[in-house]
Formats: sequence, structure tokens, C-alpha cells
Amino acid sequence: MKQDAELQELAGQITEASAFLNRAAELLAERVVGQNKVLERVFIALLANGHVLLEGVPGLAKTLIVRTFASAMNLAYRRIQFTPDMLPADLVGTMVYNPKEMVFYPRKGPVFANIILADEINRSPAKVQSALLESMQERQVTIGDQSFMLPEPFMVLATQNPVEHEGTYLLPEAQLDRFMMKVLVEYPSYDEELEIMQRSAKTALLPDVSPVVDRYEIQKARTLIDLIYVDVRVQRYIVDLVTASRDPVAAGLQSLEEMIEYGASPRASIFLLLAAKAHAFLRQRAYITPEDVKEVAFDVLRHRIRPTYEAEADNVHPEDCIRQILAHVKVP
Repeated sequence: MKQDAELQELAGQITEASAFLNRAAELLAERVVGQNKVLERVFIALLANGHVLLEGVPGLAKTLIVRTFASAMNLAYRRIQFTPDMLPADLVGTMVYNPKEMVFYPRKGPVFANIILADEINRSPAKVQSALLESMQERQVTIGDQSFMLPEPFMVLATQNPVEHEGTYLLPEAQLDRFMMKVLVEYPSYDEELEIMQRSAKTALLPDVSPVVDRYEIQKARTLIDLIYVDVRVQRYIVDLVTASRDPVAAGLQSLEEMIEYGASPRASIFLLLAAKAHAFLRQRAYITPEDVKEVAFDVLRHRIRPTYEAEADNVHPEDCIRQILAHVKVP
């Protein structure tokens, strides 16, 4: 284990480097009422260099959260409305012919930004959804025979409506797995909705948000997150959780054998560790604990565990399986 002095020094650096998050959170609180968990998960994904799938019914401020977040962080933001008639070129760009010079040149699409809001991503066909795969995983886009690196940081925040299914397409499993987290956006409480109504029931548009963060601060935070200490017992705990979703019988969870069609991929272990590190960073700690892992487990695993047909018929959700796994796997 790292020396206590090293951890204390790192904790001091984390406390200093995380100050920008407080400024951003205060600015977001002026625009967004409630949704604290959603905001925290967006911060975690940015710090851990991941992408987020936001699921919730319309009107829960998903777009407002993403737009305000990008403005506060001083990051280039583009909103892309996914529709059934959308083409991959509408997303990544295409080659355009210049008749005067008699050459083709690339015209970059809206994906070339820091924060991408893929609004209602499940409304576009699979060929458009899959066009995001290269950009999300490789952080580059290929137009014609040329590849272009995307700006850093690069983060996709996609939204989908879980209620309306007409005219929608299921996301390919390969794309779902590339989202670090799937976050459920819930209805506000009574008092929160009252405050939302009092704030928003105005004819005038809200003024633009002024940036309160420098991009260098984001990069410095990511550098410190890589230094956060992770005990080998916590590493084994993460792998135990993920492998229990793939082979519940070997983990002593016979009750889940008929409930899980397939479990989480190794990418889940990577994202669990990164998200737990970012969660510890938000708590200004230089090490992670099993509680950090538990806090982000549902968001990292819920879209990576597929219940069987029989489980769905019995109204068993991935969260039910995750809850049993967390309760059964021994905590170090």
C-alpha cells in the first residue's frame, strides 16, 4: 500500500484540483432544480473519460442539464436530434466536391465537438447508431479514406424515452456496452416541481451561462484520478461482482441462473474501477473503497445485464439482479 504521507499529499492535490467542480455545481444548481444524482454521474463520466446514456420521459430537463453542463465547463457543445430518416453522413460528415478546384474535401459533421447531446438516440436506425461506435471508442471519425481525431475532451450524452416505442429502434448491444453508465432520470419531488414551475414559468428565455471552468482543470483532474490508490482486494471485489453476473452459479447465486441471459463484459470491470475512482475524487479521497464501487454499480451494470425472457415475464429487472449480486458477493 502507498505510504500514508503519499496518500495525504495526493488528497491535498485532489482537494485543490476539485475546486472547479464546486464552481460548476453551484452554477448548475442555479439552472437545474434537483437531479443531483444525474449531475454527479455526468461529472463522474467527464472525469473518467466515459459516455452516458440518460433514460427518462420527456420534460425532465435532460437537455437543459447537458447544455448547461457544457457551457459551465467551457466546452464546445452540439445537440444532434436523431430521426428515422437520418443518415450517418448527417452525424460524422461527408466528402464534398469542389468543382472549381476539381477535388473532394471533407466537411466535418456535428460530432466534432466536446460535448455531444445525442437526443432520442433510439429514434434512428442501426446504421446511424453504429456511426457513433468509432467516435465513442476510438475518439476518431473516418470520412471517405481519411481519419480525423475528435477534440479532447470528447463525451457523448445520449437520451432515450423508455415509454414511447413507436418509431424507435433498440440500441445495438455493442453500442450500449460503450456507454460507461446508463442513468435513470426520475421525476422531481413535489417541492422540486413547485420550484421548477416558479422558476421556469416565464416568457423570456434564460440567459446564456458563462463558463466557470478552464479545460486545463479537467485534464489535471483526470491526471490525479489515475493516481488514486486501489487496493488489490477492492480490485478483486470489482471482478467478483462482474463475473457473478456472467456465472451466478459459480458465485453461489443459483437463484439468478434462470434470470440472466448474459452478464456484463470485461469493459464493465474497467468502467466500474474508473467510475469508482472518479466517485472517490468527488469525495476528495486519494483511495477508493467498496462503497465507491457500490455507489456506481447500478449505473455501470444495468445496461450490461440482460434478463431472460422468463425473468422479464416475471417483471424481473436488471436492477433486481444487481441488488442480489451486491448483497451476496463478499465485501473486502
